[in-house]
Amino acid sequence: MQQPSGRLSVPAGATENHPVRSAETPPQPEQPVKTSAAAKKNKPHYSGHRQRLRERFNNHGDDVLADYELLELLLFRTIARADTKPLAKALLNRFGSFAGVLGAEPQLLREVAGCGEAVAQDIKLLNACARRSGKSEIMKKDVLDSWSKVIAYCMTSMAYENREQFRILFLDKKNRLIADEIQQIGTVDHTPVYPREVIKRALELSSTALILFHNHPSGDATPSRADIDMTKVIISIASPLNIAVHDHIIIGKAGHISMRGLGLI
Repeated sequence: MQQPSGRLSVPAGATENHPVRSAETPPQPEQPVKTSAAAKKNKPHYSGHRQRLRERFNNHGDDVLADYELLELLLFRTIARADTKPLAKALLNRFGSFAGVLGAEPQLLREVAGCGEAVAQDIKLLNACARRSGKSEIMKKDVLDSWSKVIAYCMTSMAYENREQFRILFLDKKNRLIADEIQQIGTVDHTPVYPREVIKRALELSSTALILFHNHPSGDATPSRADIDMTKVIISIASPLNIAVHDHIIIGKAGHISMRGLGLI
């Protein structure tokens, strides 16, 4: 009997467990099950690297990591799925050191292949955090008793700037930091300094002592004749007003030089 339309029927000879295949529908080959070895073979070569690096950092701290590995950890947060080791090494190669990478200008960072806007911003954010942390270490303390921290803070803030900056730390009578100000920003090899403006600002803040800083973008921290003469003019104006100039520190990429340490003031 013809089956009513709209209903399905089981072909003759078929059972629930052994259906009859239509001659028009060839048997479909079984799909092979991918083995764990095959799956492992298809994983990228850096698979598991991130977790291993995080575990090393968590278990042993940053001392066991090379500079490029520490930089990789930072890049993990911005670059979700990629091997970040080549970029970390390229940044270090371009800027010479970990500090050089953090201090590099954003537009220079973006010139490195693979370093986009987000990566450059995160690197500068980390640098800003380092500066803020360094400044908090010297606030409301006798800076002469925290000299190494003062130098470390100014190195972080100025060593990799590509233009000269003239920075002043204004201190109270207990040599505690009142203000940290950049008075002038100049060119790659010169910044104008106005000694009377320096002293005027000290009087406005009721500051009784100063520490002067400026950077040499060339990297050589050796003071020039103009640096020495300008410092002596500031001292000559400050002294009658009982404002001490403790030192003038010149910052370079490789280190710093103290004019007082050299006997120049």
